[in-house]
Amino acid sequence: MIALPDVVTRRWTRAEYERLIDLGVFRPGERLELLAGVMVVREPQGSGHAMAVQLVQEALQRAFASGWAVRVQLPIALDDESEPEPDVAVVRGHARDYPDGHPTEPVLVVEVADSTLRLDRRAKLPLYARARVPEYWIVNLVGRVLEVHRAPTGPVEAPAEPRYGERVVIAHEGVVRPLAAPAAEITVADLLP
Repeated sequence: MIALPDVVTRRWTRAEYERLIDLGVFRPGERLELLAGVMVVREPQGSGHAMAVQLVQEALQRAFASGWAVRVQLPIALDDESEPEPDVAVVRGHARDYPDGHPTEPVLVVEVADSTLRLDRRAKLPLYARARVPEYWIVNLVGRVLEVHRAPTGPVEAPAEPRYGERVVIAHEGVVRPLAAPAAEITVADLLP
C-alpha cells in the first residue's frame, strides 16, 4: 500500500451518502455504512456472528410487544453525518411507518462483536451516545458477555467525546431487562451462539 502523508480527506453528509446509493454508485450487496462522515466497509460475517444476530433478533422480538419494530442490519439515520447499519435495532412502530426515510430514534441498538469489538466500542459507541440512543448493547463474542451501555451523554452536555454514563457487563448466566421493555427478561446465554 502506498503511504499518503498529510492528505486531506473528504467527509460525507448523510444526504450525500443516500444520494450516492440512489444513483447506484455502489455495487449491489456492497456492505458500507456511514460513520461520522466516513464510509466504512463492513466486515464479513462468520457463522458465529450471523447466529448471534439471529438469536438477538429472536430474543428482542419476544421481549417487545406489538408497536415495536426489530430491525436487522438496516440503516438508522442518527444525524447529518452518520447512517450506521447496526446488527439489530429496536424502533417504535412498524416497518411501514418508515416509507420515506430511515428511523431516527432507536430505543435500543445492538452490535454483535468479534473482530469488530474495538470499532463497536471506540467508534460506534460515541455515535450512539451523541445521538442519545438510550441503550446500546454489545454482544461480546470474544468474552462471551453482554456489555450494556445506558445514560448517554449527547450534544446537550457537550463532553469532549459523547459516552454512556452507565456500563454493566453481564456474564453468560446473567439476565438483562431492556429499558423500553422492563417487564421482559432476557438471559445473556440466549444471545450467544
